[in-house]
Amino acid sequence: MKSYFPLAALAGLLVLTGCPDKTKAPETADTSAPAAPKLPKAPVFNADSAYAFTAKQVAFGPRVPNSKAHVACGDWLVRKLKGYGLKVMEQPFNAMTFDGTNIRARNIIAQYQPTAARRVAIFGHWDTRPFADADKDPAKKNKPMDGASDGASAVAVALEMARVLSQQPDSLAPNVGIDFIFFDAEDWGHDEGTQQGVKNQLDGSGTDSWCLGSQYWSKNLLPVGYKAEYGVLLDMVGAKGGTFTREETSRTNARGPLDKIWNTAATLGYSDFFRFQDTGGITDDHVYTNRAGIPTLDIYDHPTYGDDYFPAYHHATTDNMSIIDRKTLKAVGQTMVQVLYID
Repeated sequence: MKSYFPLAALAGLLVLTGCPDKTKAPETADTSAPAAPKLPKAPVFNADSAYAFTAKQVAFGPRVPNSKAHVACGDWLVRKLKGYGLKVMEQPFNAMTFDGTNIRARNIIAQYQPTAARRVAIFGHWDTRPFADADKDPAKKNKPMDGASDGASAVAVALEMARVLSQQPDSLAPNVGIDFIFFDAEDWGHDEGTQQGVKNQLDGSGTDSWCLGSQYWSKNLLPVGYKAEYGVLLDMVGAKGGTFTREETSRTNARGPLDKIWNTAATLGYSDFFRFQDTGGITDDHVYTNRAGIPTLDIYDHPTYGDDYFPAYHHATTDNMSIIDRKTLKAVGQTMVQVLYID
């Protein structure tokens, strides 16, 4: 991920904190906190399992396209999803990156309840950036990164959602079908802040250097003619102290689902993670899924204080298993599972 929209950052200056807006009560009214709305029963998301899925991906090594680790991890993802009884499709494609590298990549799509008319998409990216160009140590800027939070944590949350849902009897299944769509080649983009001396060979081509997999998918939908009520892009959702704000493109294109997710998180007690704070837009896979007609919001780790759009581990070698926290995985995963059971 990516980059931020400089102009959109102005929108982030308007900050809303705390809980959803409430009307001030008359002085004579009962001012005790209102009871939280009752949520329908939903399966339990296992944070230990999600943590293990994160560690498994990292153990393959950096999942950089054209590498053996990348191929091995992709094969493992396909086997895992098929093992949960999901309908799995692979979408191979070739692309050129901003530095002129020709890569072989594949998007991975897995459908739970594939015949259901109503559908929700859970998006994520499974590749890692080939260089830690934002690392504070100059000697590490050209080294690959583990991508424990940036990539692996999102895929891990989705895998655990798929595992839990696959165990539910028909009588306890949600009333929607869920499509887990893992994009490839998302993170091999040109960063104007850290790579000023490197020419972006895709500049002017009509192709963004970021999000190559979602750009390909949005123009070649799989399943063909794919439609969903909404989509949720998970990205960097596993780090200790992670916080998620209401990003501008998400608010503009998927305000209803965004409100449902943030309010559900608050009801579950996860407001420390899901902040009622509006921030500017970023370039991420949701830009292209929205263009494909899927109203999509982005859940990604955004510092709630200061001017940084991304946490310190972003595109650095510090994005490793040492920062992954089960509490963050639980907050995101349980919220997402619960939302699927709310009509």
